[in-house]
Amino acid sequence: MVRLTAKEAKYRFGRLIDMARFGLVTIEKHGRAVVVVVAVEEYERLKSIGSDRSVKAPRSSEKK
Repeated sequence: MVRLTAKEAKYRFGRLIDMARFGLVTIEKHGRAVVVVVAVEEYERLKSIGSDRSVKAPRSSEKK
């Protein structure tokens, strides 16, 4: 996983987009990870995994 400071991400936004297309990019602010940037294809894949799990298992807040 690539790590960038918020300042680097701001001033090199095009590069950030290119890097996110190939893997996760963590953005750090004041030395602490605050967000992760992912390509839309990876986001859709992760979202579908989450949807599959929510269909199979009831949420803990749901009554049985």
